[in-house]
Formats: sequence, structure tokens, C-alpha cells
Amino acid sequence: MLATEDESDERHVVRGANEVPESKVRKQAAEKKLGKTRAKLDKQGSQNKHGSAAAGTRDWVPWVFVPAGLLGVLWLIVFYIAGNQVPGMRDLHNWNYLIGIGLIATSFGVATLWK
Repeated sequence: MLATEDESDERHVVRGANEVPESKVRKQAAEKKLGKTRAKLDKQGSQNKHGSAAAGTRDWVPWVFVPAGLLGVLWLIVFYIAGNQVPGMRDLHNWNYLIGIGLIATSFGVATLWK
């Protein structure tokens, strides 16, 4: 059975060169996007109420973890080079390792809080 010209025109819809079909949005993705939008609006609202950044900001994190890590490395270097000549370090003996590595570990721990 042959199709007539009218039937073939109905089956083959020609779209314009710039027309792209709209993709379907999954329900879960739409809800996630809506939740992010709400969270962003809530955050902006809380900043406006308090006049400054919200209480949950973590702008302090790099200002703590960088000096703590550098201080730990500096502590270990000074202990290796001149530990017997520095009065406070001489009295601490091997506890200097714990102090230096503890500062470095604290630096890594604080760095995980950065967003």
C-alpha cells in the first residue's frame, strides 16, 4: 500500500534549523534545583537581616589553617637545625615532634572545613 503525498507530509514534520526540542526534566532534578534556589534565597535573606555574612560562613578557615601548617613546619625545621641550642625546645626533647606534627595535622583538620 503506497502512501499519498498528504499522508507522508503528516509523518515527516520539518523543523526549522534553530529549533531544538525541549528535553524532559526529571522530577528529582527539578526538586533539587528548587531546593538550591530556596537555600540561596534563605542565605541572602539571613545576610540582609543581620547586615553581614551569615553565622555559618567559613571565611576564617584559610586564615587559620595556612599559619598553623606553616608554624608546624617551621617548628620542625628549627628543632632539627637548632633544637639543642633553643632553651624551650631543649627541655621538650622529643615532644617537639608531637608539637610540629600536631600543628600540621590541625592545619589539615581545619582545612577540611573550608567550603
